[in-house]
Amino acid sequence: MLSLRMELPCWCLLLLSCLKSVSAANDFYTSIGQMTDLLYTEKDLVTSLKDYIRAEENKLERVKQWADKLDSLSATATQDPEGFLGHPVNAFKLMKRLNTEWRDLESLVLSDTTDGFISNLTIQRQYFPTDEDQTGAAKALLRLQDTYKLDAHTISTGDLPGVKHKSPMTVEDCYELAKIAYTDVDYYHTELWMAQALKQLEEGEESTLDKVTVLDYLSYSIYQQGDIERALKYTKDLLLLDPEHQRAKGNLKYFEFQLEKQKKAAADEPPKKEEREKRDVTEKKKKPKKKPTFQLIPERKKYEMLCRGEGIRMTPRRESRLFCRYYDNHRNPQFVLSPAKQQDEWDRPYIVRYLDVISDKEIEKVKQLAKPRLRRATVHDPETGKLTTAHYRVSKSAWLTGYEDPMIDTINQRIEDLTGLEMDTAEELQVANYGVGGQYEPHFDFGRKDEPDAFKELGTGNRIATWLFYMSDVAAGGATVFPDVGAAVWPKKGTAVFWYNLFASGEGDYSTRHAACPVLVGNKWVSNKWIHERGQEWRRPCGLNETE
Repeated sequence: MLSLRMELPCWCLLLLSCLKSVSAANDFYTSIGQMTDLLYTEKDLVTSLKDYIRAEENKLERVKQWADKLDSLSATATQDPEGFLGHPVNAFKLMKRLNTEWRDLESLVLSDTTDGFISNLTIQRQYFPTDEDQTGAAKALLRLQDTYKLDAHTISTGDLPGVKHKSPMTVEDCYELAKIAYTDVDYYHTELWMAQALKQLEEGEESTLDKVTVLDYLSYSIYQQGDIERALKYTKDLLLLDPEHQRAKGNLKYFEFQLEKQKKAAADEPPKKEEREKRDVTEKKKKPKKKPTFQLIPERKKYEMLCRGEGIRMTPRRESRLFCRYYDNHRNPQFVLSPAKQQDEWDRPYIVRYLDVISDKEIEKVKQLAKPRLRRATVHDPETGKLTTAHYRVSKSAWLTGYEDPMIDTINQRIEDLTGLEMDTAEELQVANYGVGGQYEPHFDFGRKDEPDAFKELGTGNRIATWLFYMSDVAAGGATVFPDVGAAVWPKKGTAVFWYNLFASGEGDYSTRHAACPVLVGNKWVSNKWIHERGQEWRRPCGLNETE
């Protein structure tokens, strides 16, 4: 028989069940932890693809053997057709071949070996990342480029600090990134990445894209930024490659007209104005440009500077007041024999770090409990009073209670023992995993006066303090920064930082406005405990002054 039998892998059902659990939460790009599941999905798909290739190769090999056998037979038979068919067995076999075996061969050639692979792929596709995930990951790359002042070439070659697995970008990758920026009317990044795609093409990289397509986008994005002269140059380069390109021919005339118009307008300006402008420029050159003080820099710039490690340094006098110590919180029984290691990170606001305060075993357990429940992290909407997703918070989070596992209860008790604050009125332990370029832009943890209903539904008052565990090291980026004061705290696995959001008077400390910098390289896991006012009346008595 020439019919082909295909046997499919039996792991499809298992894979499908895994994918269902993964797809329970979308927005893959917002959590590196959940994206790792996609790697295993892709690995299984490759296995399925290889099974299909083997089946196709087996089918072609059988067809080839049949063709070789008939080629030899027909060569012999056609040399003496009558003599060949004079043998009754040869005559019978000819009838059999044409009536039965060629029909079987036809069935073999027409048999579809793709059924198993295609059905498998179709089932799994519904659990794949979406266009939103691809766009989100692309915008994350652009955000990292801006925050850490990286040029397109550095990102394209994959030459980032702390990387273990270098991954260069192709021309198509650069082009797609530029297209996403173009769709978002972001002509600045469109230019950067179209220029990088063009550079790689000119260096001889093989690609399905041509220079004409890239130059078309490049010239237009440059024109949209107001540089008509450069836009005209790239348009001319495009027409050298494709003289009949209709849009480029129209753009050439338009750009030349606009450039001539600009030159004429410049020539018609009064000479006095031109002389005054030259004099102003000369005076500016003579006067050394003063750098603005850190406090006068816009918050966004301060945030990015701190993320790059360019924050202000404390004066030696202030720095001399920061200490490391062994801490038992007034001889708390849990820490008398084995006090915690505590170090001061900042003085105003007072930020303290605890070292080796959570073990690797506890970290893995917390991650194990949280991972299946991770959902896109939300922020508190001051207008509606409800939780909602936001573009400025790129991560996934899960909430863990002490009832779910004794270890969570142990961790909560440890926080209480070290801070001396009541945990019964605190929010549950929130676990967060950051995605591609994961970040949380500057925000307050406490509710301000213009948000009187911020935590009304909890009935536990405002957030008096924040406890933040770092559950992973981060190769590059991912710092917790305080733009108003210039502080930056870098992730270190097994440590935790703590600060008060409210003064003892109950007034909000606005210097605690903070942010989580984008993760440049690595996987950032944190967990935090927001501690509330209720229950702290005797543990942290009210102060008499507003800022005490």
